[in-house]
Amino acid sequence: MNNTSSPSKLLLIVAILAIAFNLRPALSGIGPLAESIGIDLDLSGASLGLLTTLPLLAFAVISMLTPLFTKNFGVGKTLLGALAILSLGIILRSVFGIVGLYVGTLLIGIGIAFGNVLLPALTKQNFPDRAGAITSLYGSLMAIGAALAAGISVPLAEDYGWGWRGALVIWAATSLLAFIIWSFQVKHLKKTKPRRDFMEALKKLSSVRLVWKMAIYMGLQSMVFYVILAWLPTILIEDDYSSSYSGWMLSLSQATGILGSIVIPLWAGKRKDQRLIIGVLVFLEIISLIGLMFPSLGLVPLWVSIIGFVLGGTFGLALLLIILRSSDSDTAAELSGIVQSIGYLIAATGPFFIGIIFDLSGEWNYALLALIAVALIKLYVGMGAGKQETI
Repeated sequence: MNNTSSPSKLLLIVAILAIAFNLRPALSGIGPLAESIGIDLDLSGASLGLLTTLPLLAFAVISMLTPLFTKNFGVGKTLLGALAILSLGIILRSVFGIVGLYVGTLLIGIGIAFGNVLLPALTKQNFPDRAGAITSLYGSLMAIGAALAAGISVPLAEDYGWGWRGALVIWAATSLLAFIIWSFQVKHLKKTKPRRDFMEALKKLSSVRLVWKMAIYMGLQSMVFYVILAWLPTILIEDDYSSSYSGWMLSLSQATGILGSIVIPLWAGKRKDQRLIIGVLVFLEIISLIGLMFPSLGLVPLWVSIIGFVLGGTFGLALLLIILRSSDSDTAAELSGIVQSIGYLIAATGPFFIGIIFDLSGEWNYALLALIAVALIKLYVGMGAGKQETI
């Protein structure tokens, strides 16, 4: 199956996109419904915060362990199991009270973590010459899924009377559909025999400086994404914008993120060296953060649009770098695991860290200054990650 346009390859792309679409809705639908969930189940703010923290911790742990599963079961069966776990988690979260809420959320994080790690490995194995285009495709589907879930959760819950449970459980239907689609692909995927011990590979990768630069780059881009997801509406409300307007601005950032996840991987995939692209993205990110520090100047939709585009593009680029820096599909799976594991541990600190800065200073501009500092660190490690080199 060397021809990218062959029917078998096209079916594989459809199956990959079906998986990608399901890697965000189960998470992005929570935020708009958090208040309703808290009232219904009598949960504190800290308890609700766990609904964001648990998946990130699952990402960190499972990302590191994913190669163990692929060595024993292959990429195809591991992804099939991941979709089953994701579907079960979505159902448990909506049906079985507080215990189901947290157990289901943890299972959702586990299922998504496998998909996060293995899509770059699948791309490396099956589309090594089309990595930018395929990453652009599935990155955009992830962004579309996130934006769609964030947009329709409240209307489904309130306007259609489904409640938060119904609005969240609907995503089990799409994940089960992806399970069915992917089940037809499993038997066609070649299961490669392990060429090295997992712990040996982990030890070797963790000693490579480039791996750490990629991991920190992945972590910092995810940190900023989750900070914006968690705090952007609050920041705008503090600047005297209405809650409705602030919510629409968050939706706008998600929408422009779709564009970024399409454009940036396509651009980066055509270049052997990605440092220029990383520099441009950091420059735009800093400009947008400075703009948000001065809301009296107006142009808030512009700054929000820019930062949404940057975050969508940076995420797609971080995934593409895993593919471009890997010498083969085994290395891609192992590299994806360690990079995302370290990255999501870093990302999990973001919303909490930024919240502490606001609590201590009482000013969101200090938090935005902290994000500018993060962007500069991201530029430094990105210059290393973006240089042409193969692991």
